[in-house]
Amino acid sequence: MTVTLRLKKNPKAPVDAGCISPNVFAEKSLDEIGKLAIWEGNHKRTLDDIFEIKGKSGQTPQKTTIYLIGNLSRVRRIGANMTDGEVKVQGDVGMHLGEKMKGGTIIVEGNAGSWTGSEMEEGAIVVQKNAGDYIGGAYRGSSKGMKGGKIIIHGNAGTEVGCYMRKGLIQIYGNVDQFVGIRMKKGTIVVQGKAKERPGAFMTGGKIILCNHIESVLPTFTIDSVKSKVKAEGEPIQGPFYLFIGDLAEGGNGKLYVSRNINRHLKSYEELL
Repeated sequence: MTVTLRLKKNPKAPVDAGCISPNVFAEKSLDEIGKLAIWEGNHKRTLDDIFEIKGKSGQTPQKTTIYLIGNLSRVRRIGANMTDGEVKVQGDVGMHLGEKMKGGTIIVEGNAGSWTGSEMEEGAIVVQKNAGDYIGGAYRGSSKGMKGGKIIIHGNAGTEVGCYMRKGLIQIYGNVDQFVGIRMKKGTIVVQGKAKERPGAFMTGGKIILCNHIESVLPTFTIDSVKSKVKAEGEPIQGPFYLFIGDLAEGGNGKLYVSRNINRHLKSYEELL
């Protein structure tokens, strides 16, 4: 089953499109898919009001692929709660992409908004360009962030990547803003680019690997050793890395790996080894 949704025109208000999911489309005709309810701002619409819909339908979620074409930066919650299948976006996409997803794959050729992969449990999200804030994070009032799966961002990401993360992998090939891994409990975050202030703040477990420049390390982390390499999901990353343990203010035992060669301003920590 392959269904292609092409945006008819740029929406004037944010569109809540949580119904765009292989689980929802499976075993439906194109007419039934077109009549699925969505919201544009506070106006109730149907999917075919916003999208031109083509393709073949009628199979299981595992065999369902959805293609989305257009500037979808105002279209939110695509792939929410999906368990199987594929979603491929040819363009930018809005907030809450793949929220609480439990399986399947989402690939975005452009940029993604904030809360990408929020509270996801399994599956994979790949963003070819940049993403917003709170990637893989917990929603406000919750302490349960990403519980599994994989998020790969080939560009930059914003603040609080992996907030309350409990399991899984987040890999950022670009730069990240402040508070990466804040309140992290388990899982792995790898940042190939630069990281701003306060990485690992309040973390109690898990692993953050920073392969480029970092401005400073919080004083509530203590240096443990220098490692020649570190593994992320079984794959080695060559160092050397300073290994810091923290956040001690939380009684934490999280691991913060920081590139030694790039961060020579941290050399004074070696006197404590």
